[in-house]
Amino acid sequence: MNTKTILTTSITALALSVAGPAFAHDGETETVTPNFEAAIPNIPGKSLIAVEVEYAPGAASPSHSHAGSAFIYAYVVSGAIESKVDDGETRVYQAGESWSEPPGATHSVSRNASETEPAKLLAVFVLDTGDNPLTTPVE
Repeated sequence: MNTKTILTTSITALALSVAGPAFAHDGETETVTPNFEAAIPNIPGKSLIAVEVEYAPGAASPSHSHAGSAFIYAYVVSGAIESKVDDGETRVYQAGESWSEPPGATHSVSRNASETEPAKLLAVFVLDTGDNPLTTPVE
């Protein structure tokens, strides 16, 4: 194997390990798929990770927090996502809209706003390299 293949395989394996498993909610699921990961070359010790989160109709994520150093930008690719971060308002974001989450935030509501159509978002994390796991359920 060449260096590029080894590096690509290693990054994919790391992304899969930090993205976390899909969660079930009332029999419906979300699917988290790694999209991109790289160290930020001009900011030593920082990385950028992107994951796609696909929600089946009516599916939701459990209340969760993210890696302690993570600043997150979330962009709705398709459908509509209902979201609430910390003490902010619960809001429905349509395709093309976005929000951010500061480090240490609790994401108490994250779900597909539709009972009949799927929804998808892209979550982009800027965080300390190696800060794992990306997502931790909050009880």
